[in-house]
Amino acid sequence: MSWNRTAKRAAAPDGTVPLPYADRAEAGRVLAARLAPMGLDGAVVLALPRGGVPVGFEVARRLRSPLDVLVTRKIGFPPQPELGVGAIAEGGEPVFDRGLLDRLGLTEDDMAATVRAERAELERRVTAYRGGRGLPDVAGRAAVVVDDGLATGGTARAAVRALRGRGPSRLVLAVPVGAEDTVRSLEAEVDDLVVPAAPWDFRAVGQWYRDFDQLTDRDVTGWLERAGNGRGEFG
Repeated sequence: MSWNRTAKRAAAPDGTVPLPYADRAEAGRVLAARLAPMGLDGAVVLALPRGGVPVGFEVARRLRSPLDVLVTRKIGFPPQPELGVGAIAEGGEPVFDRGLLDRLGLTEDDMAATVRAERAELERRVTAYRGGRGLPDVAGRAAVVVDDGLATGGTARAAVRALRGRGPSRLVLAVPVGAEDTVRSLEAEVDDLVVPAAPWDFRAVGQWYRDFDQLTDRDVTGWLERAGNGRGEFG
């Protein structure tokens, strides 16, 4: 299944996407081809690190747009940190899965210590990736949020909500592959949603990549430097 919820762009090609992608760079090129006809002149591309950055690099290169990062952190269930009960993005408030919190018998107050720890790690990564630079100003311009896939969608939701508060003229969420239910749940959060593939048997993002190596902070800063000598800009 191909996803393209927007009335502002030409119809996508036949919708077929050969899966799995070879790597994040190939996925980014496929995604960029879907975004290119959408009239995103002057947009800023904000990739979610770490895995979204090589995808965003290809998108920004095709659109001739500035590339930067929008840092997010998953908020995990303390006894089982890999189980995400929420997420936080720089400049935004925590976004919780309230249904899951209820099933676990937790309140947002119960997660306060975990949120503080994740905020601290988020700030460390912001400093590592951008040094003293702040987020690009997106007020009055299009913003394209890019990641390498959507599983539960928690970090993407936190990212677009935080960015919405900064006043972009058009907010686009673009990922190469996602779980269908998650994609549907994010439709109302953005102006345009572009997902070339939403397979019915989605279990994990890495399932849809042949090369899905874990990335490091050095990898992230390297992609940003390649985009424009540390400014995160093409052209």
